[in-house]
Amino acid sequence: MSNPIRTYFPTLTDHQQRRFDALFDLYKEWNAKINVISRKDIDNLYIHHVLHSLAIAKFISFEKGTKIMDVGTGGGFPGIPLAIFFPDVRFLLLDSIGKKIKVASAISTAIGLQNVEFAHSRVEDEKRIVDFVVSRAVMSLPELVKTTRKNVSSQHKNALPNGIICLKGGDLTLEVKPFSNKVKIIPLTTYFNESFFETKQLVYLPIIR
Repeated sequence: MSNPIRTYFPTLTDHQQRRFDALFDLYKEWNAKINVISRKDIDNLYIHHVLHSLAIAKFISFEKGTKIMDVGTGGGFPGIPLAIFFPDVRFLLLDSIGKKIKVASAISTAIGLQNVEFAHSRVEDEKRIVDFVVSRAVMSLPELVKTTRKNVSSQHKNALPNGIICLKGGDLTLEVKPFSNKVKIIPLTTYFNESFFETKQLVYLPIIR
């Protein structure tokens, strides 16, 4: 399975590259037991899931010590690829489905990630404070704001204000309308050439309070 990550991120260390390279066999093995990625889609793991997750790393370079919460992580996206890319950043991966957290946790352990924590819980019940919330199409933006605003720290340490960064597809007109004067939308074709990204976008909403 060819891994296109270095094409877009040429400064990866060999250690990071080995971790990315290990993901395909690990996900294929776990996916045969617990379905966290569509079986038809597993061969597209690097483009549809890993590279998609790393669009966030194209948008912002998190400062050392930043805390990130990945809401509805599923099998570990975007959290695991971002944790490989940002070893000095702390990640909390959340999902309400225990078997998905089991897979993500096992894969994280297998590649030796030290900067990731997992929680089998609903985001509504999560009280920990982070700098950014990230997600991949887990819920509508208004719902995500409503459930995670309480978790976003008012102390800012990055080049961009703390807030929500989510990866979405399709027409977002209605979804972003309540935040139209603050939200930033970036087509992922800005970063990547593959046709998969033609309908994909990154949405950033600062949470200032």
